[in-house]
Amino acid sequence: MDDYALGLHRDAVVIDTHCDTLKCLLPQFTGRRGSMWDDRSQIGMGERSALGHVDIPRLFEGGVDCQVFAISSARDRTPPYALRTALEMIDSFYAECERNRDKILPVTSHGGIMRAVEEGKVAAMLSIEGADVIEGRLGVLRVFHRLGVRMVGIVHSLRNLLADGVSDARTGGGLSELGVQVVEELDQLGVLIDVSHLSDAGFWDLMDVAKGPVMASHSNSRVICDHPRNMSDEMIEALADRGGVMGMNFAPAFVNPTSPTVETLIDHIDHIVDLVGPNHVGLGSDFDGIPSTPIGLEDVTKIQNITAELVKRNYLEEDIRKILGGNHLRLIKKVVG
Repeated sequence: MDDYALGLHRDAVVIDTHCDTLKCLLPQFTGRRGSMWDDRSQIGMGERSALGHVDIPRLFEGGVDCQVFAISSARDRTPPYALRTALEMIDSFYAECERNRDKILPVTSHGGIMRAVEEGKVAAMLSIEGADVIEGRLGVLRVFHRLGVRMVGIVHSLRNLLADGVSDARTGGGLSELGVQVVEELDQLGVLIDVSHLSDAGFWDLMDVAKGPVMASHSNSRVICDHPRNMSDEMIEALADRGGVMGMNFAPAFVNPTSPTVETLIDHIDHIVDLVGPNHVGLGSDFDGIPSTPIGLEDVTKIQNITAELVKRNYLEEDIRKILGGNHLRLIKKVVG
């Protein structure tokens, strides 16, 4: 990596809008046969580890300024103990932030992110991946907001009480009445609404209901890689027209199943920028939620390879800064404050 690209990466505000690292801290996820989540409950996030993709030392090494940590339940149409599991994840999140308070700062706003940057800490924000965790109650959603959640994904691929996900797209279903109420409540609360994992019908329903810009925290281009978790050009254009941002997912199946590399990930960025300009794309790695990674993106320390490839492809410096985190900063400031 040349000095210019490295300097640019270190100077930019780098934001990753999705990782599943909190699952690595809970035995009910790591103890399952065939689990992709390494058991780091005894290690925590404060020590550099060879396990998984994300910990605090590696976030610093990779130059990541803000990491969004997802909370969720077991991926199931009727997940057991969904609310309890989410609360345990939040407890682990704040415990890790307290143990490592000299290095990481929990944040709930644009101002919090910038404060962390000024203090030389990693900003840590909470998201929900699959709103089954509210167990059908708007009051529980408001409690999650009080606990620091600032991004909410409606589903986690499987149908829940709010909507159909991509794994249930055969039904052609979109948002339920409860789903509409949740979207309206999120608008009122100033929480970013995340369309990743929604069925196509659910996406278009949500775009009809939501009043402000929305995000796709970890989704790619369906034209470049034809996978239902990726977004069609029409969906990308609709998201961009509302001022939204999509974070590039590093899962090989969503990047290029035959040749997953940092270069083929940037092919998605190229397409999106050609389609809607440089203001609507960012990073959403899905680290610690994917069983393998593209070559050149083996863990969070390698995120700087994205900057190097963007420089190689002659992107303007101002556009690289937008892609690395500026676009997400703008969206967070507008919606969350």
